[in-house]
Amino acid sequence: MKRVFGMIEVIFDILYLFTSMMIGIVLIISASGNTIRIIAGLMAIVLSGGDAFHLIPRILVIITGREETYQRMLGRGKQITSITMTLFYILLWHIGISVYRIDNLAILTYTLYLLAIIRIFLCFLPQNKWLDRYPPALWGIYRNIPFLLIGMLVGGMFFMNRSIPSSFGLAWLAICLSFIFYIPVVLWANSNSKIGMLMLPKTLAYVWLLVMCLSI
Repeated sequence: MKRVFGMIEVIFDILYLFTSMMIGIVLIISASGNTIRIIAGLMAIVLSGGDAFHLIPRILVIITGREETYQRMLGRGKQITSITMTLFYILLWHIGISVYRIDNLAILTYTLYLLAIIRIFLCFLPQNKWLDRYPPALWGIYRNIPFLLIGMLVGGMFFMNRSIPSSFGLAWLAICLSFIFYIPVVLWANSNSKIGMLMLPKTLAYVWLLVMCLSI
């Protein structure tokens, strides 16, 4: 049964990486000078490219069963993914500002960048022990506090403008769902590996956000 679920995850990860990368390429190729569409395309590529650093080693572990061989790649991939996810939300923030044509969010934008800098700084600290099989859960919480605040800022902006006609009317919901699925993984995945399966619906929430970008 474990093998079956492993292969399902492999197929899911490959489809996700291919789909998100293709959405990014399509957005850029079809932009025709549409700056928002170009930013959305870059956002999709940042998301899929960053996740590939973690998911490809993960796929190799499932297929070969040799976790120790790919442990360092897995750990470093998680670090890279943590950073690129932060960049993803910065780009999503600017997409929202451009779509809704908001020009009075300078303070919140500076706050977002400050939180992003703090988050990335925390990701580089050696105390995270990214290369360990079981990194300190407490440091996972520390570095995800600014990430959660970033998600609240971006999600709040989309929520406040949800009534304005656009393809992002439910973007706030996708962001909320992604964090609802992600937070238990941060808190308890080290003690119960099955909780890690919540990353699958969390990933689908991000694909949903990318699909919304296709209508820009």
